[in-house]
Amino acid sequence: MAQENAAGIASEATAPVSKSAEIRRHELATFLRSRRERIPPEQVGLPRGARRRTPGLRREEVAHLSAVGVTWYTWLEQARNIQVSVQVLDALARTLLLDPSERAHLFQLAGAADPTPAATCPSLTPALRDTLRQLEPYPAAVQNSRYDILAYNRAYARLLCDLDAVPPEDRNCLLLAYTHPDWRSSIVHLDDTLRLMAARLRASLAGHLGEPAWKMLLKRLQTLPEFREHWERYEVVGNRSKTKEFLNPYVGHLTLEHTDLWLSPDPGPRMVIYTPKNEETRERLERLYELACAAG
Repeated sequence: MAQENAAGIASEATAPVSKSAEIRRHELATFLRSRRERIPPEQVGLPRGARRRTPGLRREEVAHLSAVGVTWYTWLEQARNIQVSVQVLDALARTLLLDPSERAHLFQLAGAADPTPAATCPSLTPALRDTLRQLEPYPAAVQNSRYDILAYNRAYARLLCDLDAVPPEDRNCLLLAYTHPDWRSSIVHLDDTLRLMAARLRASLAGHLGEPAWKMLLKRLQTLPEFREHWERYEVVGNRSKTKEFLNPYVGHLTLEHTDLWLSPDPGPRMVIYTPKNEETRERLERLYELACAAG
């Protein structure tokens, strides 16, 4: 993150200043300060200490938790004229526990586009959302080549975990498969699945090198030792239909056929559909859908 600090110093010295940009920087500084001061240290696993006078978190604590330099973050709260990358904005949003509206406000003040699945996706038309509903009781979702879950139906919402309870910016199949206990316990062949997903991600990455959203996802994944082990194999696998087995906590073992329906000529957004491989799975999917509907 030293590069981020160096870039900030350089941009302060050279970036042109406009009145609107100056106002936005001051609004950003005030917003960051207000969000920092509302978070008790215990909420993010830090001790309060007897001598704490600052309400909420200290600047250096936010900087440490976000993996940015203390001086650089201090400049942000001082409304200095520095540039902020989307990776840093994402880290700050997570550290400051921003909800979706606050996250959108942060990116808007910084003059940056949020590249996470929490942002609006133009591929998700009303007709496509209606198609997801029409496929019920079969689980179906729209994903992109990063494994971001962009939309899903009620059956998919209960297939591997309570997906509605997962923040939109964390709805990524790879992140969930490596970090979410319920998602992991629902995958019957977990290690093989993780290796395959990492290999597919590497195959897709070739067409997106340097893109902020991809860099941001990889940065999060590479903090996980299990992912790094799979990633460093340098395996590459293309997309294909396949059979998957899940152990659903509500209805038991499911054997499903996984099918990708591509939504554009390029291997980008796709509709993922799970259809039953046997009658027992079909009946269990119907029960799962009934439970999902009853849960609202």
